[in-house]
Amino acid sequence: MLTSLLAFTVVALILTISPGPDTVIVLRTTVSSGRRAGFLAGLGVNLGCYVWGVATALGLTALLAASDVAYTAVRIAGVAYLVWLGVRALWNARRAVPAEAAEAAGAVEAAGGMGGPPVRALAIMRTGFITNLLNPKVGVIYMTLLPQFVPADVPVLPATLLLVTIHNLLGAAWFALVVLAASLMRRGLSRPVVRRRMEQLTGLVFIGFGVRLAAESG
Repeated sequence: MLTSLLAFTVVALILTISPGPDTVIVLRTTVSSGRRAGFLAGLGVNLGCYVWGVATALGLTALLAASDVAYTAVRIAGVAYLVWLGVRALWNARRAVPAEAAEAAGAVEAAGGMGGPPVRALAIMRTGFITNLLNPKVGVIYMTLLPQFVPADVPVLPATLLLVTIHNLLGAAWFALVVLAASLMRRGLSRPVVRRRMEQLTGLVFIGFGVRLAAESG
């Protein structure tokens, strides 16, 4: 089991740092609402991974991989959600950010505070959770990857959850780096012009992820 855990850790690290919607949602949330919000978005993503892990252990993701209808349904939902996030970001970019608010946000961040406006924890976690859960690629990767690292003489569900926990710990460390890096740059990124460009870029990235997901076959 130890050998399997070490091998999985290496593979999970590669998966963790690969660019995707999860990292983008954490980055955007941090820039727009501060460090606390960024960590909450990352927590939501990690919760989604646990759902995929349990589904893998129970064999539900095998259905997702084997059924074109199931995969297509999740994929369409994921495409719609990513495009909606992109369109919302582009719409937000049209609204001017008052300079006073931007300067205040930067001052709070520089003072070591949590930064950003008051945030709704559940709403932010839900965004990260849904972003992860509506990505069928995560389910298929888990279904094809995790069973390879579960020894035959080990209970499947506990071993699978242990592997997901390792993946989530790596993910939490990665998201922490993303959040801290974004928060350090947040004072400059909070300038109205830069903020609008960031929202526009983020919107295009989300729409791009949606288009790429829509173009992929089951």
